[in-house]
Amino acid sequence: MTLDIVMLLGGLAILAFAADRFVVAAARLSRLWGVSPVLVGALIVGMGTSSPELLVSVLASLEGDANLAIGNAVGSNVANVTLVIGVTALVAPLSGSARVLKREGIAMLLAVIALTVMLYDLELTRVEGFGMLGGMLVAAALIVRWAKQDDAIGVASAEQDDGTEEINKGKEFGLGLLSLVATLIGAELLVHGGSSLASAMGVGSAFIGMTVVAVGTSLPELATSIAGVRRHEDDLVVGNVLGSNLFNALAVAGTAASISPGIVEPRFRAGALAMVACAALAGWFAFTGRKVERWEGMLLLIGFIGFVLISYTGGHDLG
Repeated sequence: MTLDIVMLLGGLAILAFAADRFVVAAARLSRLWGVSPVLVGALIVGMGTSSPELLVSVLASLEGDANLAIGNAVGSNVANVTLVIGVTALVAPLSGSARVLKREGIAMLLAVIALTVMLYDLELTRVEGFGMLGGMLVAAALIVRWAKQDDAIGVASAEQDDGTEEINKGKEFGLGLLSLVATLIGAELLVHGGSSLASAMGVGSAFIGMTVVAVGTSLPELATSIAGVRRHEDDLVVGNVLGSNLFNALAVAGTAASISPGIVEPRFRAGALAMVACAALAGWFAFTGRKVERWEGMLLLIGFIGFVLISYTGGHDLG
């Protein structure tokens, strides 16, 4: 078990650092190559922070562990709202109001509801997986269209990088590639360590995926959000959460179902309902511009603890 814990923690550390560096490299290169800063913010940064979830779920699915793969997507969506927004609100009160966030909020909520419906019968099919991936393509096209209709959004302005024009393209490309490889290695360690730890502890891999692995793969979102709120770019934080949850629900879960269809653990019913509640809460923040005070951030963190307990007890006898 000691080796499993070392692999798990090592994978988390590598994944957090490498994924963050990969997102930065992708954003810088995109601007250097003349890509619209709006699209950099809406797609590359927003969805790029979900690359750890995608890699972990792909590797887990290839090894036949759909529970870990789907658990990662569900747990990350909950962690993004409870942990990311919660911790960020402790740093500074948070609110979101941009028009584009409201549109993304609707898309995200629909995606999460679709994933919940897919999970509720506890069986994943390739047809469902392909359908979710098709929905991701539609969502990406809509985000591009919406972004082009806006002169500026919070994410774009928040991702200004001093001295970007002076960065060597070849060097940045090389660092980005190395970061991607490191991210893959971290994801591999995380999957092996998480699966082995689940067996050693006698809990289902879905529980490990929805908790430990989900927290680790949500670290890039947390880092981006803390940086955003320190720059007083609240829309970045909410937009980051909405975009990441949309990507997790459609691309990550869809990929997992397409690669490794089959029966999943009963605890996903409780986890999926918690995910919908968190999605509705994030959408409410975006629609109303409701400020999240520090004490509310603390409540969100307590809510994550409750989610962990629900994930553990929900269908534990079949875990």
